[in-house]
Amino acid sequence: MRLDLATLFMMTTAVTFTVGVLFLLSWGQTRRERSLVVWGVAHLIGSFASLMLALRGQIPDSLSIGLANALMIGAYGLIWSGVRAFEGRRLRLDWALAGAALWLAACAVPAFFESLAARVSLASTLAGLYCASGALLIWRGRGEPLVSRYPALALLATYAGLYWARVPLAVTMPLPVSVAVASPWFAILCFTGTLFSVAIAFVFMALTKERAEREQRLAAETDALTGIANRRALVAVAERRLAIEPAALLLFDLDHFKTINDRYGHSVGDAALAAFCHIAAPLLPPEAVFGRMGGEEFACLLPRLDERAAARVAERIRAGVAGFAQPDYPDLRMSVSVGVAAEGQIGGSLDYLLRRADDALYRAKRAGRDRVVTCEGDPLPLAEEVSGTGLRAGRRSRMRSP
Repeated sequence: MRLDLATLFMMTTAVTFTVGVLFLLSWGQTRRERSLVVWGVAHLIGSFASLMLALRGQIPDSLSIGLANALMIGAYGLIWSGVRAFEGRRLRLDWALAGAALWLAACAVPAFFESLAARVSLASTLAGLYCASGALLIWRGRGEPLVSRYPALALLATYAGLYWARVPLAVTMPLPVSVAVASPWFAILCFTGTLFSVAIAFVFMALTKERAEREQRLAAETDALTGIANRRALVAVAERRLAIEPAALLLFDLDHFKTINDRYGHSVGDAALAAFCHIAAPLLPPEAVFGRMGGEEFACLLPRLDERAAARVAERIRAGVAGFAQPDYPDLRMSVSVGVAAEGQIGGSLDYLLRRADDALYRAKRAGRDRVVTCEGDPLPLAEEVSGTGLRAGRRSRMRSP
């Protein structure tokens, strides 16, 4: 079956224009996502370029070859620039349009303009570079887990490979300029261009949707003041971890926090909560689940640690908080009391751990605050330390593994 080339070009024009409008409409609903407007403009320019290519033979070659391909290369440059914007980088419109400028400069050379092989080679190289660079940017941004990231990567990389494959074909199987429009090359290019427009629209819009959903989910699971997990997120993750492995729980309570608020104001109190998290987070193991339970109370689940090991972690944090100093408030002192409980069996109850840790925390408060108390032991006195561990111990401490 032979497809009519003019019909294919017109179909590509219509599809690409529609995709561009959809990108702009999506941007109208999500103005902060600049990539959508860049991709929308790129597709509108690409649709105009396709229309000029469809008019090959009816308009001057300087337009249907020179300007049309410059616009098409510029559209790919803008797609690349949109990927940069999506990944939080500068747009770099200068580099996005550099390919089109290079194409126009080359077309000013008669020998180049008259050589179909040279034109195909340069246009394919430039378009492939933009697609490959976009794929590389998406790969580098893989730290943000989005499901559609890898389909987008595969799509751009595949299209770059298809463009670059045209370069050796143009050299080894050159076509006379007079039959260029009638060749299957143009039909294939036109058809793949249509598929690319539809596929890239689907994948890129999916990327922006997944990012928005992820940001909303993170916002719902994050404590706005401290930036760590809120109570709901902490409980959900901790229950999942307890279902598959034993763990210990640390329950923190900032000592005399109401006094800090009353004496220095709520803004300093809020800063104290954030400072505690800033001190504690680096001292926790990578697999720790750390969150704010509410007010000045925090909790941390430590997978695969027994009570003794968890208490050592708690003591490092207690000591770090005790050493906190703020030059603007030299009289401000912070301390934290910690209750420790452990569950040695898989499938433990978080509620049970919380009750035991809360009981240990209560005993730490009664013993004078600024100390770590385990569920199985008495308050740990401040006068002595276990050498090499940083864990304070005393004559009456009874630290035992569950």
